[in-house]
Amino acid sequence: MGAEQQVRADFVELYGAEPEGVWAAPGRVNLIGEHTDYNDGFVMPFALPHTATAAVSRRTDGRLRLHSADLEDGVAELRLDDLTPESDRAWTAYPAGVVWALREAGHPVTGADIHLTSTVPSGAGLSSSAALEVVVALALNDLLELGLPRWQLARLCQRAENVYVGAPTGIMDQTASACCEAGHALFLDTRDLSQKQIPFDLAAEGMRLLVVDTQVKHAHSDGEYGKRRAGCEKGAALLGVDALRDIPYAGLDAALERLGDEEEVRRLVRHVVTEDQRVERVVSLLKSGETRAIGPVLVEGHASLRDDFRISCPELDLVVDTALAGGALGARMTGGGFGGSAIVLAEAADVDTITKAVEEAFAAAGFTAPRVFEAVPSAGARRLA
Repeated sequence: MGAEQQVRADFVELYGAEPEGVWAAPGRVNLIGEHTDYNDGFVMPFALPHTATAAVSRRTDGRLRLHSADLEDGVAELRLDDLTPESDRAWTAYPAGVVWALREAGHPVTGADIHLTSTVPSGAGLSSSAALEVVVALALNDLLELGLPRWQLARLCQRAENVYVGAPTGIMDQTASACCEAGHALFLDTRDLSQKQIPFDLAAEGMRLLVVDTQVKHAHSDGEYGKRRAGCEKGAALLGVDALRDIPYAGLDAALERLGDEEEVRRLVRHVVTEDQRVERVVSLLKSGETRAIGPVLVEGHASLRDDFRISCPELDLVVDTALAGGALGARMTGGGFGGSAIVLAEAADVDTITKAVEEAFAAAGFTAPRVFEAVPSAGARRLA
């Protein structure tokens, strides 16, 4: 039984009636552009084939019923009028937050029955939470005929995560889940939300992109992410700009000099300004057909995240170092940091060798065995039935 049929059958068993529809929204991998999104900068994610899938029906009694096939919990039943920011520390905060955000924006949500399942690895830095949010938002947008464009759904989902869940994430994850196209990476300007779909078909060029999930779990709302964001905002304030996006790459040295002995802020500013420039370099290389040349840019990005932003960990560094030693074209950590996943760009012929080398390196270091899989640029959120 396929995912769509399974989630539909489970919905009927849970709620005693057929759902009004089934939707899917993917996780994402960020090719380049890390911690730039909340600095009004550039990012370049693409959607994974791994998705959150939801069967949904409307209710009219002001109640929200939520169930996940991936957890032992029963059906959670919430009253819409009781939804309050930061009141829920369970997984239900993500779909409930979307309902709250829609209602706060004046949209007539009167309740829903929702059954969810997800193949997006949780805690791996692949946006499992954004996939949950976007699939619920798209389902309600369709069922209630709200007519909201994808970028606006992403904004509402970000608000759900920022305000309702209490995690200070940027707009990239939700936009990627809502807007990506198969065979492309999404070049997104997070200031004005303008988008360009950049062809990214590695298989056609004899390459692969691997995701290595280190199995080191991270939690964005545990404080470290928030500290980095606050430090970036402090840097922008000290430099007299709205956001670090406004510091040109050519003016970076002068900006760092102006920050004087604010060493931590200097490091954060240096990462964001150079990372924005790396995104633009990758876009230019891909457009000119020089896909292999993005490898060294990915490596530069990892060094910046490790040394300036200081959000890597021994497991992520081991993936990058081992993959490069094994012949990878490029590698870097991806996602929020403090664990999660790394990406490895490699020739197709080298994938098995690199995978084995990484697995052996983890075993030798006494780390939990990593999960390695190929990342194929896939479609964004969509209705399945």
